[in-house]
Amino acid sequence: MARYIFRLPDIGEGIAEAEIVAWHVKLGDRVEEDGRLADMMTDKATVEMESPVAGTVVELAGEVGDVVAIRSPLVVLEIEGEELGPSTSSGRANVLDEPDALDESQISQAATQSAPPTTPAHPELVEGCAPSSSPHAKSLASPAVRARARSLGIDLAAIPPGSDGRVHHADLDTFLAARAPPRAAVDKAVPKPVDEVTGASEQIKVIGLRRRIAEAMAASKRHIPHFSYVEECDVTALEALRAELNEMRLLRSFDKRRMSGIQDERPKLTVLPLLIRAICQALPEFPMINARFDDTAEVVTRYTSVHLGIAVQTPAGLVVPVVRDAQVLTLWELVAEIARLAEAARDGSAKSAELSGSTLTVTSLGPLGGIATTPVINRPEVAIIGPNRIVERPVFVPDGAGGERIEKRKLMNISISCDHRVVDGWDAASFVQAVKTRLERPMLLLAG
Repeated sequence: MARYIFRLPDIGEGIAEAEIVAWHVKLGDRVEEDGRLADMMTDKATVEMESPVAGTVVELAGEVGDVVAIRSPLVVLEIEGEELGPSTSSGRANVLDEPDALDESQISQAATQSAPPTTPAHPELVEGCAPSSSPHAKSLASPAVRARARSLGIDLAAIPPGSDGRVHHADLDTFLAARAPPRAAVDKAVPKPVDEVTGASEQIKVIGLRRRIAEAMAASKRHIPHFSYVEECDVTALEALRAELNEMRLLRSFDKRRMSGIQDERPKLTVLPLLIRAICQALPEFPMINARFDDTAEVVTRYTSVHLGIAVQTPAGLVVPVVRDAQVLTLWELVAEIARLAEAARDGSAKSAELSGSTLTVTSLGPLGGIATTPVINRPEVAIIGPNRIVERPVFVPDGAGGERIEKRKLMNISISCDHRVVDGWDAASFVQAVKTRLERPMLLLAG
């Protein structure tokens, strides 16, 4: 028998690490060639890892939520025979005679194993052997065990390792129990469980997409000096145009069915494509809005093409697929592309390229949009736009005779957050006013 170390491959340009978001195997499982091992999440997408060989799982690189560096061991498999053909990354994986014990930077062990993990200089395939027993050897433990020991102020060198020469959580528990204070002291010092104090009944580890969102939002607020601007738009005429276009769509669909039996596949027109059209028409006058800021190199890159991020709520959290070259798409092409990307984001089929490269983002809560929002910028972009809920209110309007009358009008607020290092308040307000003009005179949206 021999061991095959499956290392996390390079799964995207510029990706240095990936998070374990799901295991499809557990210790002792038999895996066939091309069988599923794990789902790994980068900052761009979730990628499924498959085994290049058949074997039995004997090591796993940590738990769900742990982060693994590219080219670090992910899974160790026990396989038949002593040699593999040239299917490994090194061209041919040979069994070597004198492997050393695996270090923490190479693999995290999920449970105590009777056979020790080992790695040679060329580590795709190794034979089991006892770890080094040198008294000067570094204490071997997974990153999770080391992190726990650090948080408790414990030196791993003081903890006797397990039979495989590694310190595991169980060894750490035994050490803690041996030095625990008397029970009375524990009861006095330790606070009550969280559910007795606050009534909380569940604790959820922040992993996967939720962790990515948390990291991105924290970085954005930490690095970017945000400011927000909100303007009210009268969208009565816009809503009338939208209703008319949707009616034309239904009539066209009816004529198609009657004449050919083919139904029009175009989804219903919402306010979002009309807003995007207004944004794309206004942006050439305000190039500082459609930009990205590399604050490390201190370089602002402005774009003529509008690659618009559309924030989509999914069961796992917020995802931002990108409508490429939105400025050249017709209204109905925008409708179709938004629907396609939103569906791909929700069912998890969106590709990495569809989730990156945006130059400006629109985030909308639809009917839950509220009065105003102060959205967080999708770094390294410099602005984000948030339309709010449409409401009906009485408004004074000109009566045509020099006076005014009260009418029921449909009003919508538009919010924009900008990076004050790149965008001035005057520019942000002027841009929103240009968008407002087009929304309040919607025939402009159909011109050009």
